[in-house]
Parts: sequence; structure tokens; C-alpha cells
Amino acid sequence: MANRRVHLHLVSDSTGDTVRSVARATLAQFDKAEVTEHFWSLVRTEAQVERVIEGIAEKPGVVFLTMLDERLRGLLLNACRSMQTPAVSLLDGAMSALASVLGERAKNRPGRQHAMDEAYFNRVAAMNYAMAHDDGQSLWSLAEADVILCGVSRTSKTPTCVYLANRGLKAANVPFVPKQAPPQELLDAKDAMIVGLTVDPTRLIQVRRHRMAHLTSADAQTDYVDAERVQEEVVEARRYFLSKKWPVIDVTRRSIEETAAAIIQLHTKMHGGDSADA
Repeated sequence: MANRRVHLHLVSDSTGDTVRSVARATLAQFDKAEVTEHFWSLVRTEAQVERVIEGIAEKPGVVFLTMLDERLRGLLLNACRSMQTPAVSLLDGAMSALASVLGERAKNRPGRQHAMDEAYFNRVAAMNYAMAHDDGQSLWSLAEADVILCGVSRTSKTPTCVYLANRGLKAANVPFVPKQAPPQELLDAKDAMIVGLTVDPTRLIQVRRHRMAHLTSADAQTDYVDAERVQEEVVEARRYFLSKKWPVIDVTRRSIEETAAAIIQLHTKMHGGDSADA
């Protein structure tokens, strides 16, 4: 089947994070689609809705929207029906289900999830912590972490910590260096959940070679990408993690988001919360 070209209009009365995330998750299920995205954020007036409608009429396709104002949402949905353009209001079903159980109407205030409340400032603090404790830095306050990631070089420790920080967890990472004892501060962090990250050696070599290509023009064969040494490095790290009874996550076929989700699941179980099995 030939690739299908489609215009996807993402409309939001706030930052658009939600509608964009749903669009990404949905598009990932279609291999043949060639999508042109049109992103409309902070749509909060009738004049702005009219401009969106004009854009949809000019490049018709599919419309995903997250708009809480019933009147403005109705204007857009009615226009889409008139143009015979498929339109999906992503929040309607979720809010209706909650409203029926809670017995109250939704507030319909755009951007409430981005309010500068305690959770927001906790995320900011967690992000600052992750940056200060990247790659074994600031070991003196490592014990304050909620989660500490340990792994050999290029196992996505830093971006995973950033993702966890955005979810409000203070995450630090400490590199595992072959033939060297980990810092004592790591072993003394009794209240933190320490997670070992492992990876297939062949995949690790590919990642490291790609990294080296951006750092030097020389194609030197160093221990960093030597197949035998890398195999030994990965095996040594995994054995050490298991000897400490730390949970181990294989990141070979996981995205950063999937790795972080597995860590959050482990952290939730550790603190007695409910969590679906991975």
C-alpha cells in the first residue's frame, strides 16, 4: 500500500502537551502515514477559533482537540462537521466518566494542570537536583535522592534522570567504572532506590561509536568500543548490581520513556503503592 499523506490539526486551549502526546502515541501505530502537523495552541477566543477553522479548511485532514470551553469547542466541532472533517475531542470521554462518578461538573479551566502549585515546585526542585547530581557529581548529597541510576557509560542515565525529575522524582546517576569500587556515598544511600541499568554489548558499541564520531575524526580502536572489553564491562556491572540486590533494567530495546516508566513502577511498589506489572 502506498503511503498516505494527511494533514493533522492539533488544537489546544493550553500548551498543547496533551494533544501532542496523544497524536504521537497514535501515529506510532501507523507505518504508512506521512503526516503534516499543524499545531494550534492557546486557542481561547472566538477569533482564534475562526483562524483555526480557516486553516483546517485550507488544508483539510484530521483534527485532534483539547478544548475545555464548551462554546468554543462546539464552534470548532460544528465547523468540522460542516466540512466533513473528522474531529476528536480527546478529553470529553475522560471528563464525562469522572464527572459521573464524582457527581460534579468539571471546572473547564484551561491550563490547570500547569498551575504553579506544590507539585510544580517539586518538579522544579527535582530537575535542579538531577542536574546537580549528573554523572556522579555532588556525591555529598546523594542520600537525598529518591532514585539513583547506576550503569556503564552510554546507558541513557542522564536523559532518564531528567524524565524522572519531570515526574517529580529526585533522580541522580552514578557511572559504573570497571575495576573500580563505586563511591561509598552510593552504598550509604540507604533510603534511595538504586537501579542498575544494563544493555546488550553489541548495541552499546554502536551507541559509543556514534558518540565517538561526534567527538573525534579518528577511528581509533579503544577499549571504549572494543568488543571483548565492552562485553566484560557489561557483565561485570550486571554481576555487581545483582550482588547488591539492586533491581536491574535492560535498556537495549526500551525508549527513555519506557525505562523511566519501569523505574517509576518499581519506586511505587517500593513505597507500598499500587502498580501494574511491567
